Amino acid sequence: MALKGLDIFKLTPKTNCKDCGNPTCMAFSMKVAQGAISADKCPHMSPEALAKLSEATEPPMKTIDLGGHKLGGETVLLRHEKTFVNRNVFSVKLRADMTDEEIDSVLEELKAVDYERINERMYAECVCVDCGEDKARAAEVIEKARSSGRVLIVKTRDAELAASAKAALILGADASNWEAMNEAAKAAGSVLGVSGESLAELHDTVEKLEAVGNKNLVLDLGTGDAFKRAVQIRRAALKDGDRSFGYPSVVDTAAIAPGDPVLQSELAALFVVRYGSVIIMDRMTYAAALPLFGLRQNIFTDPQKPMKVAPGIYPINGAGPDSPCAVTVDFALTYFVVSGELERSGMPVNLLITDAGGYSVLTSWAAGKFSANSIASFFAEQDIENKLTTRTLILPGKVAVLKGEVENKLPGWNVLVAPNEAVQLVKYMRELKI
Repeated sequence: MALKGLDIFKLTPKTNCKDCGNPTCMAFSMKVAQGAISADKCPHMSPEALAKLSEATEPPMKTIDLGGHKLGGETVLLRHEKTFVNRNVFSVKLRADMTDEEIDSVLEELKAVDYERINERMYAECVCVDCGEDKARAAEVIEKARSSGRVLIVKTRDAELAASAKAALILGADASNWEAMNEAAKAAGSVLGVSGESLAELHDTVEKLEAVGNKNLVLDLGTGDAFKRAVQIRRAALKDGDRSFGYPSVVDTAAIAPGDPVLQSELAALFVVRYGSVIIMDRMTYAAALPLFGLRQNIFTDPQKPMKVAPGIYPINGAGPDSPCAVTVDFALTYFVVSGELERSGMPVNLLITDAGGYSVLTSWAAGKFSANSIASFFAEQDIENKLTTRTLILPGKVAVLKGEVENKLPGWNVLVAPNEAVQLVKYMRELKI
């Protein structure tokens, strides 16, 4: 349970030395209790006190490193309460009973679905191998999965195979084999996935693993009532302070809905929102990836911070100082949509990004953040007239009303108005005569 300000104050040196930047030790303690600053800001806190504070103030849900991807660490049940911290990861699934041709097909699809959206790489991060009973064949499939370059997950109850696979995540520990699987995970340096016939059994197994020092765990939601389990586990960790349930979760949609890619995609979307840290599917195609990755990106952005790009001059298609300029706002989605269409046109253009608070064109215009004055100020701050020889400026079509005002603020500039929709920019730029 988190410590209160007075509890923290009792651990401080109580000298009011101000070395932490606060006027008193009590003020420092209150800020630590609120999460505004960390306890190590006090240079005189004893190691014992820091250790106690670290344990008491850490998030109720542990952060687990899965092959370089952070999972867990969440502090709220709902994104709008504050923000979600570490986005979930996707995995395709290979089975030892698949043919080489089937496996190659899944891996080729995996390689193909890899693109950028709003400055983030969109791809399935993991490959899961369901080992089955044939250990020799499982070893072959594991090597194929490893060659993909993605994070390796193995699903097996065989401790010897689990240890030899040296996967980032081993799925297969339960009440009957947790000791052997724990040793295998330790030997391989792997995160261990724990399952249970019931939540009570799962909880008991996690407690046993914690008692022997293993807190590098994820919780397997199983196939029955997986969503209900996900919600109950997350609520127990965040609302009830049950740290034995304070771990990321893994959900195998391929096991819940075998052979049904549509249902698997629907389940994956559900668990993106509530609360699958690792989501396993049979395949990852563009049809599944586009909506899932877009949903994940929207859910795992801070709702209190607009998605922005830095203001400045962005040359496109080899634009030089004499190439025309197109101006728009710093909302990230606007930038990537507009820049993408300008690139498709093949015409050189300097895209000017102004500081509009991270809002869309119409929203920033309505709020007074994208106006003739703000554009003129941007031109002055960026020294546009000395950096560029062109005197052609293209405004977004939805703020055509600004044309006259911009001409007054920027004498000598030929101000044009683009179409309303970004998709029309390709034709517009190709037909543009200056």
